[in-house]
Amino acid sequence: MMCDMLDSESTDMYFDAVHFELSLDTDSDDEETDEEFQDIAEHKILEVAGDDLYGRKVIVFAACKLPPSAQIDHQRLLEYMKHVLDQYVENDYVIVYFHFGLTSKNKPKLSWLIQIYKELDRKYKKNLKAWYIVHPTNFIKILWNIFKPFIRSVKFGRKIMYVNYLHELKEHLHFDQLVVPPLVLQHDAKMVASNKPKYPYGQDSNDAGTLPTQQYGVSLHHIKSHYGTVIPPVVQQTVDYLRQNALDVEGIFRRSANAVQLKAVQKKFNQGETVNFAVEGDEHIPAVALKIFLRDLQEPLLTFDLYQPILRLHTVEDERKVAEVRRMLHEELPEDNYQILKFIVQLLTEVVDHSAMNKMNSSNLAIVFGPNLLWPKGQASLSSMGYLNNFARLLIDNYSQLFDR
Repeated sequence: MMCDMLDSESTDMYFDAVHFELSLDTDSDDEETDEEFQDIAEHKILEVAGDDLYGRKVIVFAACKLPPSAQIDHQRLLEYMKHVLDQYVENDYVIVYFHFGLTSKNKPKLSWLIQIYKELDRKYKKNLKAWYIVHPTNFIKILWNIFKPFIRSVKFGRKIMYVNYLHELKEHLHFDQLVVPPLVLQHDAKMVASNKPKYPYGQDSNDAGTLPTQQYGVSLHHIKSHYGTVIPPVVQQTVDYLRQNALDVEGIFRRSANAVQLKAVQKKFNQGETVNFAVEGDEHIPAVALKIFLRDLQEPLLTFDLYQPILRLHTVEDERKVAEVRRMLHEELPEDNYQILKFIVQLLTEVVDHSAMNKMNSSNLAIVFGPNLLWPKGQASLSSMGYLNNFARLLIDNYSQLFDR
């Protein structure tokens, strides 16, 4: 029962949400909160790993990172989880739960798990789109079947997916965004060697089959060399359509879109076709298609080289930040990247101008675009996510000062 309650906990604890407007505070507020939970955050039990293939935020919980129960205050752990999830659960999101590594030494008490289950209201589960349980044990599966009749929401039960091997996650999210704990990697390798699953284990089979017309999952150089334009067609078409048709759509860029339609749209773009978004009948499709394009680039639009300098901006005095960012954009960002970034941020300023209707101000948009404009070669820490979001907000709020020559 304790294993089952852990799984309920690792699902339910993610859904305590506050209004979306609270999701991005000032640098000083972020730093104060980080310091408050430093003793919990240092274990890296909970991580944010960018977006999945459909533009939904990915939250990772690793059971193997739980320290022995005597060495952690589980009540503070719960509060920290709420603090983290408050920033994301107003949007569609998914959970990846690494179950391997849960032992009798680090397993929380049953009373604490029951407290979590009772404390978190059903409404916090509404935007959870999928919960991936990686390396589930037979005991977990049996217990889930036993307790399934007591779960009020039938839809919630459908969101749970068992993942037996790590490579299965590639079908649903950007696997390279995940920093999988070494213990989990070792366990998975043993299972693969022992069971020899049919699914090809290793690099994606389509790496060598890139189409000349492909736009998703390739470099900006690849796209420019074929199409001959600085602004990739997928960016041009999505931005143009959104500007003309979606500035007043509530939750634009925040909501997800139909997965089947998104895949069809990506396929058309990769084949060099023009997409008629009016036929698709959903303004969120071009919005998510743009976000996915940015996240699928082989190198982030703001480049790997600028990752650390941008993170260090929080140490720069407020009155100097805009000037420093302007210098970085004009002197260190490649010209093509600069032009694409300017093109996209200009659209975001227009979305903000219509925020009374679409409910998307610069803070909301920053949370959506921060991790899609820049990420490290590994997984971003929770503290760095806040700095990336603040940087994205600075771009939007200071567009004229930053991009006017």
